[in-house]
Amino acid sequence: MTSAPSTPRIALVTGSTNGLGHAVARRLMADGTTVILHGPTPASVDAARERLGLAGLDLTRLETEVADFTRLSDVAALADRVAARHPVLDVLVNNAAVAPTDTRTLTEDDHELAHQVNYLAPYLLTRLLWDPLGAARPGRVVNASSALHRTANLNWGDLDRVRGYARIGAYAQSKLALTMFTRAAAVAAGGRILAVSVHPGILSTGMLSLYARVGQPVADGADVVARLCRPETTVRNGAYYDGESEAPVAPLAADDKAIARLWKATAKVVGLDRQPASV
Repeated sequence: MTSAPSTPRIALVTGSTNGLGHAVARRLMADGTTVILHGPTPASVDAARERLGLAGLDLTRLETEVADFTRLSDVAALADRVAARHPVLDVLVNNAAVAPTDTRTLTEDDHELAHQVNYLAPYLLTRLLWDPLGAARPGRVVNASSALHRTANLNWGDLDRVRGYARIGAYAQSKLALTMFTRAAAVAAGGRILAVSVHPGILSTGMLSLYARVGQPVADGADVVARLCRPETTVRNGAYYDGESEAPVAPLAADDKAIARLWKATAKVVGLDRQPASV
């Protein structure tokens, strides 16, 4: 007797209309995963969907979502829609990010642009999808970090960088905070969720100017991220990877007191003062 086909895995990949996120979405779809493709505008999402179709991928394994991460209300609404359709979510790839501008820019929520899009938004999205991710037992959260997180520090009284703003410093801080959150999420989930952060390499994307003039092909970074999404890939919960290898983190990202302090401060900012039910 033939066994019934298994339910396809579901992965939400943020910032997947171009660059690394789009390449990751393509890899996961090729693996048979149903991908929720996310972008900031309907036009960007439609164009990305068309490119995947032209590449010969099965669009019945594709869902699309629009949410502008410069608005935290959009992030919350995205989480609500995804959770309503998918009480079990296998993978969340927090890839959406911006390169900060030369001058300090504020979002509609009055936060520095990179701090919100690169850190507050993925924090909020992950927390709001906690139950669907935990239902996968374990779901995976893969956070696109950066080796630049090791150059950053946190000014606890000025996380929105009102004083001493610098473009690369703002980006590095956002990736340090995301790396710290990765470890916090791994601990808080108590094994129900596996969370890792990764530097996928210096790639030829819109972020290249923050690193160098020449980058690796985006496909190389997508291979790294997609590998961490696969259930057969063994990972250490809460760890940071540089490419395929586990790597050291910045001192603050290994400081339990600092990690707990950032979790609590961020929860207050985004209106999630309560800890997840599993803690």
